[in-house]
Amino acid sequence: MKKLSGRVTLPSEENFLNETKELLSRWGADALRDSDGTKLDKEIKQLNAKIYTTYFVARSHNEFAEQHPEEIQQLYLMSQYHMATGTKLEVTFMKGYFDEQIEPDYVHDPKKWWEVIDRTTGEVVNPDSWEVNQAENQLVIHQAQPWHEYTVSFLAYMKWDPTQMYNHMTNDWGDKPHEIPFDARQPYSNQFIKDYLVKWLKENPDTDVVRFTTFFYHFTLIFNHLGKEKFVDWFGYGASVSVAALQAFEKEKGYSLRPEDIVDQGYYNTTFRVPSTAYLDYIDFIQQFVAQEVKELVEMVHDSGKEAMMFLGDNWIGTEPYGNYFKDTDMDAVVGSVGDGTTLRIISDIPHVAYTEGRLLPYFFPDTFYEGNDPVIEANEIWLSARRAMMRKPLDRIGYGGYLSLAYKFPAFVDYVEHITEEFREIYDKIKGVKPYTGIKVAILNAWGQLRSWQAHTVAHGKWYKQTYSYYGILEALSGSNAEVTFLSFDDVIHHDIPDDIDVIINAGDAGTAFSGGEIWKESVLTEKLREWIYHGGGFIGIGEPSAYHHEGRYFQLANVLGVDKELGFSLSTNKYFTDTADSHFITDDTKVFHFGEGIKNIYALEQQTTILGQNDDGIYLASSPFGSGRSVYMAGLPYSHENTRLFMRALFFAAHKERELKKWYASNIHCEVHAYLEINMYAVVNNSMETQTTNVYVGTGIEHVVTLGPSEIIWEVCKDGR
Repeated sequence: MKKLSGRVTLPSEENFLNETKELLSRWGADALRDSDGTKLDKEIKQLNAKIYTTYFVARSHNEFAEQHPEEIQQLYLMSQYHMATGTKLEVTFMKGYFDEQIEPDYVHDPKKWWEVIDRTTGEVVNPDSWEVNQAENQLVIHQAQPWHEYTVSFLAYMKWDPTQMYNHMTNDWGDKPHEIPFDARQPYSNQFIKDYLVKWLKENPDTDVVRFTTFFYHFTLIFNHLGKEKFVDWFGYGASVSVAALQAFEKEKGYSLRPEDIVDQGYYNTTFRVPSTAYLDYIDFIQQFVAQEVKELVEMVHDSGKEAMMFLGDNWIGTEPYGNYFKDTDMDAVVGSVGDGTTLRIISDIPHVAYTEGRLLPYFFPDTFYEGNDPVIEANEIWLSARRAMMRKPLDRIGYGGYLSLAYKFPAFVDYVEHITEEFREIYDKIKGVKPYTGIKVAILNAWGQLRSWQAHTVAHGKWYKQTYSYYGILEALSGSNAEVTFLSFDDVIHHDIPDDIDVIINAGDAGTAFSGGEIWKESVLTEKLREWIYHGGGFIGIGEPSAYHHEGRYFQLANVLGVDKELGFSLSTNKYFTDTADSHFITDDTKVFHFGEGIKNIYALEQQTTILGQNDDGIYLASSPFGSGRSVYMAGLPYSHENTRLFMRALFFAAHKERELKKWYASNIHCEVHAYLEINMYAVVNNSMETQTTNVYVGTGIEHVVTLGPSEIIWEVCKDGR
């Protein structure tokens, strides 16, 4: 077979010409890029490849930023809790923050823009009762209530860009200047951004793609006094706050924001928090502004004959690609880091762009590429996860980032990437633009809905928290399965009808989070619509603490649908009669080896009709229940694994009353999957493991045959007789 080429972007650097030529050939790359900390020299730019150039819109210009310190980016921060032992309390509000990154804002009047809160009562302390000692970065509260705790919400300047700071420390950049981020909303900065881009475009005629990294506002990343990460929220809008933004918000929305609307009791509106109306308004406000400004920059790039690409990360706040305004930016492409199948689908499903590109991990950085470590292990794990999702919705391009000279020192890694790039192109050439067979359509129901498509429970780039890996596995399982996935918000259900083509709705998460829903479950319209839809034949899967909000004697507000509820300690005196576990069931017939992660304790059956499929001393962890003509399934959690993916798919088909359709384009071996592309009369049998596997393969008619696949092998077959 002739070796394919193209659709791969290679990072390179100065004084690495011959090696770059070699890897361009071996990896079949057709584009070259620089990275944060590297540059492409003239000789490399003359190679036969498209040139991507990293472009920082609101950093990397210290000569400008230092002339306009009042326009450095700002954010609201909250002090640590301080307890008063007398009527006078001194709050050292910068304690725990990194003074090389953060500087309090004394340009704008603290009495107007800061907020002191008695956290014992929740009351705001009158500004007349406190004063600021600027020399000591200290706020003194007079007439404090002894034994109450207090916090200070203060405006600060962010004088070191968080990504450059991270890279600076990771790569030991020593005396390299700390890059100062400036605010596109401010007059001088706004004009400088546009004037400099015009100048830069003229000075870089050999650049084909301007890779914006990204635009104006960095996701919330604050470091502590040790220079370690203190607070990280990949979705956080904290760094978009400024006095100018707050004033513009009030003018546009008709009301003013409090500092508390941003600091949010110290949670900073993390994506796991149920978003307040004020915070949703603020997100909308920032997205509109960013989209308008980005559109102007993109027009300049287009006028110069170049393409505009956005990196899905770093300064991406306001450009969320599933938001209402992203389409207005006229962006040509989006590139983002791919750590698994879920992060691949975040990128590959993005609408309104000509192409998408995934930067496969690991970075070519010394924290991975060091003597004694084998980067192939990480690369292989990521590729097998990403490839599952690629079989459902492929990216248009892949690539890497970092120091190519580091990767070149690892021949086995170079060999493995050669295999990855070839396999990617084979998949792409066969199935791009072809809709794969899907046996079921599911909707993920949470507070964010479509805005955060494929992003529920996500930290970033395939990362999750210990408390959320039990839920993240849901999306990872779905990313490469024969299921069509959509995302609904609670407001979607409340204000609109549930779409007719949905088979199963999934609500998953810990109680009180944006993903379970919290207080929204008091809304009777929400429970009415869901109960009616399920009663008339819909399927519902609840994972963790679905519909959880203690109200009127129920904890799960859809307990009557799920057939289970959680014991909170209030009904211990009430006997729980239904404890028998079913010997067998459609959901568990395929495998008995699965686990539920952190799990949820004290789940019990409400009715005899609830079928208990798994339980231990901590309570039920798997159950199903009829509800009218519909069905529900309860799971205590679903970390990603091949076993759990199979269990989950069986649960989905059971909930949808589609048991007979499960074994269409299906592999009996849990480590294998079948993807059918009926438009082109082909299907693929995929081994998702690094071991040889044998499986029965069920085609569209249910007829089976046996296939043996080598480690991670894909076998492509032609559909026969219309099957």
